[in-house]
Amino acid sequence: MPRVLIAEEKHMIRGALAALLRLEPDMQLVAEVDRQDSIVRTAMASRPDVAILTSDGMTVAAELHRKLPECHTLVLASEARPWLLRQALSAHVSGFILNDEPPAQLAETIRKVVAGERIFNPDLMLRALDTDGTPLTARELEVLRLLASGAESIDIARSLSLSVGTIRNYLTSVVTKLDARNRVDAIRIASQAGWLP
Repeated sequence: MPRVLIAEEKHMIRGALAALLRLEPDMQLVAEVDRQDSIVRTAMASRPDVAILTSDGMTVAAELHRKLPECHTLVLASEARPWLLRQALSAHVSGFILNDEPPAQLAETIRKVVAGERIFNPDLMLRALDTDGTPLTARELEVLRLLASGAESIDIARSLSLSVGTIRNYLTSVVTKLDARNRVDAIRIASQAGWLP
């Protein structure tokens, strides 16, 4: 009987996932987590066979792989972004599916990853092969690199001979393209993906 941990900050979504899994007679929900920083600790205590994470949990997935290698990780993503798949593969994720799949797909995927299979959305796999990785332009990466080094928008504007408004526009574009919560989150995502040397 697979033991499952669900990590989702949105209460309604986490509750819906938990309700779906409780309908499966061959699965046991052992933990529900609403914060990224408590996933590993909870997993170490509850020893799940599968941890269901959101797409912003790649760092946690990598840490789980190191500290609890018998725990498989399954990422539920809201969008099919090739760079997310690349991150998932680097983090040793066992499965990556979109959250608009039919509900029965979740339980089936859990069974497969527990059996040792790696499950990835086939359309996303094809798109990942067709892209060079980053969705950001060279200029957006340059602005993000400077921001990550500690420079303020006004300093970045001066060094690139651009207006502060243009820098803000670039950073807004970066946050949108990476589906980040804010600029700091965008730096984290780009660093984890290896786009910021």
